[in-house]
Amino acid sequence: MKQLYGLLGESLKHSISPEIHSLIFKEMNIDGYYHLFEVQRDNLKDAVYGLKALGAKGANVTIPYKIPAMEYVDELSPEAEKIGSINTICFEDNKTKGYNTDYYGFGMLLNKNQVKISNKKAVILGSGGAAKSVLQYLVDKGIGEITIVSRDKDALKANASFKDFKLMCYSELMQLKEEDIIINSTPCGMYPNVDNSPISRDIVNNFSVAVDLIYNPCETVFLKFARESNLTYMNGLYMLVGQAVCAEEIWNGIKISEKIIDKIYNQLK
Repeated sequence: MKQLYGLLGESLKHSISPEIHSLIFKEMNIDGYYHLFEVQRDNLKDAVYGLKALGAKGANVTIPYKIPAMEYVDELSPEAEKIGSINTICFEDNKTKGYNTDYYGFGMLLNKNQVKISNKKAVILGSGGAAKSVLQYLVDKGIGEITIVSRDKDALKANASFKDFKLMCYSELMQLKEEDIIINSTPCGMYPNVDNSPISRDIVNNFSVAVDLIYNPCETVFLKFARESNLTYMNGLYMLVGQAVCAEEIWNGIKISEKIIDKIYNQLK
């Protein structure tokens, strides 16, 4: 009997998660089906409990539910607890456990592109669930300095998650000099609004590495600026594949090799 998996989100029509997981199923001989579950915020609790009642093996969670979904799991993994958001739920032994595999997927993306972060200076655009995963990974791996950028700096100041970091609004970005890595964790530039960039070309020029967590389009305006300025740059597709692989490893108690991850990534790009 096929095992049920799926993705919980608000608007999922452009998601390629079913394609990614189908490729994983094929490579690992998993008899599974991955479904998109579009739910409204008021129904999120019922959706999580409903999947548990249906005997689902696992679910992913995407924006805007990575933080509110934490309320409906019995237990959190260590990285999810530190980050304060989840993107993966495992249903096992009549219990639900929340994980954050974005954390590991982001690390895979940096490692694949040989980006060194120890003692470097990083700037994160955005302050949502994805930004929190990126932030925690950078801290755990010895980043030197982090600046978090938001349209509402006062809201950032009021958020305990960011109290130990340099906070900035977009209008202050030109003050930064000699930075190393800039990471866009916002949806700015994502399909269908492909003509937008969260920052200008002049600001991109102040960095040596640009990371965009967006994967559709494969080259956002932000990354176009980075390419034309001869920066090291990458989109979020490898991270997306990496986090999906980590979720499958959790759900099925398996280990998936980097060779298979690369094969799936190459089929998608």
